[in-house]
Amino acid sequence: MDHLIQKAKMIGEPVNVNEFQELAREALPKMYYDFFAGGAEDQCTLKENIEAFHRITIRPRILVDVSRINMSTVILGHKTSAPIIVAPTSSHQLAHPQGEVATARGAAACNVIMGMSFTSTCTIEEVASSCNAVRFFQTYVYKRRDITELMVHRAESNGFRAIILTGDTPRLGRREADVKNKMISPRLRNFEGLISTEVVSDKGSNLAAYAAGTLDPSLCWKSHSPKTSQDIAWLKSITKLPILIKGVLTGEDAIKAIEAGVVGIIVSNHGARQLDYTPATISVLEEVVQAVQGKVPVLLDGGIRRGTDIFKALALGAKAVLIGRPVIYGLAAKGESGVKQVIEMLKSELELTMALAGCCTVDDITRSNVKTEKERFLCRM
Repeated sequence: MDHLIQKAKMIGEPVNVNEFQELAREALPKMYYDFFAGGAEDQCTLKENIEAFHRITIRPRILVDVSRINMSTVILGHKTSAPIIVAPTSSHQLAHPQGEVATARGAAACNVIMGMSFTSTCTIEEVASSCNAVRFFQTYVYKRRDITELMVHRAESNGFRAIILTGDTPRLGRREADVKNKMISPRLRNFEGLISTEVVSDKGSNLAAYAAGTLDPSLCWKSHSPKTSQDIAWLKSITKLPILIKGVLTGEDAIKAIEAGVVGIIVSNHGARQLDYTPATISVLEEVVQAVQGKVPVLLDGGIRRGTDIFKALALGAKAVLIGRPVIYGLAAKGESGVKQVIEMLKSELELTMALAGCCTVDDITRSNVKTEKERFLCRM
């Protein structure tokens, strides 16, 4: 512990969310840090998720009265202080003993929505009773549909306001750091008495072995078998909560999502943890937005590290962004206060970006406020 305190003093008080990553690296065992920080295979998409933002420039307007900046927005009918949602990420107790409860309280203190993961390490009931806030529940569809149905019902009865269906995980991506570390399957207390998560594999990642035994690879947009309901219609039939789908990267799938009746789309490549060499999410955001044609809100997940990134996503059509790893790094470094500090840093940077770009509200941020790499290339031709 003394070593960690001394190292933290050397790093200094973080002034941006990137600096929380080094604090998290020092605070966590290597297995856990690699689990949170790593991506799939060559980690090309992991790097690209961040670097793609660097190739988008902002077109500021000057001499605008920006004495009052309002970052608030409404997401599925819920007013929040900023267009930020805490992304559903797994196993927060691997980052901090208070786990998702600390994350929930930090998000609530900042008046932003929290997405809680299906594979959380605190129970649905613990998070629900921890504070008064708007929360969404993320779900996978397991081979045992009764488990998914039970989790959704528990979330609904405990006041969660929406379901996020992750659709990009018929199997777990190859995360080579987890294979090398023989990543353990964390204790998922929501499933106690239902299914064992203590899987031991001689092939590397125990977590991957657990996923292989539980995730349903037959899940699809619509089942053609009269005997099965392997589709979104089944999920809609078991809950009254609105359903968003997470994992969309193409206009074609965005159209299918609309046809399936979802109320929102999350452009996501699963934090680059599933299929490597998929595009950075910010690079396909406009394709999805154009396909949706305003019928449902489109949110963006992946690579957000600055308020300028949030601004760029909003300009390209996102209603809000989801923040994953930075929140985990804040949690690992400082617990609840670290979560709050990360969110407030991003909010502060977004506010400054809006002021310097001449945008007083999030609705003032439009496509004309940014220029993509492709547009800059065409201008040079």
